[in-house]
Amino acid sequence: MTTLDEAVALARDESGLAVVSTLRADNTIQASLVNAGVLTHPENGRPVLAFVTYGRVKLANLRARPALAATFRSGWQWATVEGNAELAGPDDRQSWLADADQLRLLLRSVFTAAGGTHDNWDAYDATMAEQRRTAVLVAPTRVYSNG
Repeated sequence: MTTLDEAVALARDESGLAVVSTLRADNTIQASLVNAGVLTHPENGRPVLAFVTYGRVKLANLRARPALAATFRSGWQWATVEGNAELAGPDDRQSWLADADQLRLLLRSVFTAAGGTHDNWDAYDATMAEQRRTAVLVAPTRVYSNG
């Protein structure tokens, strides 16, 4: 059995890159590349897959149909994490996200969990706010691999 940590570890040398697949309204798959990592959920303390996104397609899909799959790879080894997205952003408020400052800190936490670093956090925060970035947290319901 593959764990969440083992799945994400596959992409450690690839900047945490994962292919995230969501379901469109017409039941076709929409896939995109994200940087993802493991984060402790701010409300319940459980480990979740986390990434940051913006834009209309992926967020619209996840708002309407929160199921997703994220696949990590290293060479020919791969692992997939499935679950339902919980969105936390300026347009997707959560009861455990009290204010804009908590969102700012959450976006930073997701970024660093995915292996990101930044020399100017104020500039990072400004970009996240301007682009209305949203944190996507996924409690795994299934994790599997070819290994």
